[in-house]
Amino acid sequence: MIDPRLITLRVFARCGTVGATADLLGYSPSAVSAQLRGLQHALGMQLLTKDGRGVRLTAAGRFLVTGSDALIAEWESLRTAAMEAGDQMPSRFGLGGFSTAAAQLLAPLAATLRATHPLVQVHVLEADPARCFDLLVAERIDLAVMVAMQSEAYAEDDPRFEQTVLLDDPLDVIIPADHPLASRTSVTLEELAQEPWITETPGSTYHSLFTAAFTSVGVTPRIAHEAVEWETQIAFVGAGLGVGLLPRLAPLHGAENVVRLRLAGAGKPARRIVAAVRRGSITSPLVQESLGILQVNAQRILAGRLDDDL
Repeated sequence: MIDPRLITLRVFARCGTVGATADLLGYSPSAVSAQLRGLQHALGMQLLTKDGRGVRLTAAGRFLVTGSDALIAEWESLRTAAMEAGDQMPSRFGLGGFSTAAAQLLAPLAATLRATHPLVQVHVLEADPARCFDLLVAERIDLAVMVAMQSEAYAEDDPRFEQTVLLDDPLDVIIPADHPLASRTSVTLEELAQEPWITETPGSTYHSLFTAAFTSVGVTPRIAHEAVEWETQIAFVGAGLGVGLLPRLAPLHGAENVVRLRLAGAGKPARRIVAAVRRGSITSPLVQESLGILQVNAQRILAGRLDDDL
């Protein structure tokens, strides 16, 4: 098996400090330092050197970390094949993802896996994409769910990970229930262009989707308010402050004075949601079963969401 001290070195290479490595692995900083010193001694080479008050990788350390990518992928493939040959399941299976995915997709998946595989300890962590990739490297989770636009900066052409498209999550319009268009089943962006819009802060994934949608129809929206959380945006709309876009995967939670409408016409934005795993583990029966469950549950939610919000 892979020496766990090598995993610690790989996590250190990603995090950059002993403290951050300890936080991610759940160790004490002294334990991390001891593991790194032990690995250096076992290999007979200097992997770290002092850098101010901290340490950094030497050229040999960087070479070892990069070269171990193929080793880790091969080990994942071997472990998967061995378990499948013995008709076995891993004893632990970790899931991670952003807030909406954790609540709407990963929690039901964990419940299903715990029922169908009672000997597997399933745990779920809510985390942003950067931390999800860190957790995959640290082997604290085995499958992460994230928005594709958020994952590109971390995993595009990265030999450590493999990604699978789960679904395209369309964005709907949410408007006050007393809005003149509230009785409609769908609406176009052009019809709402002059409305006061509520969106996320510039530079965010959802602000980019918002801007791209209006650019595609040649309309400039009037942004009146900014909200980071979906619950905040829904509350703003319910208070009559404006209108907004909400992913169909995100529920309204019975919000008062808020109606969800489908977008019609051109410029219909959607966020692509992907699952990421460590390279070499994609063929794992438990990973494949989980991907299938995620896709089925996602399509069920998307198909019934507007009816659920009535």
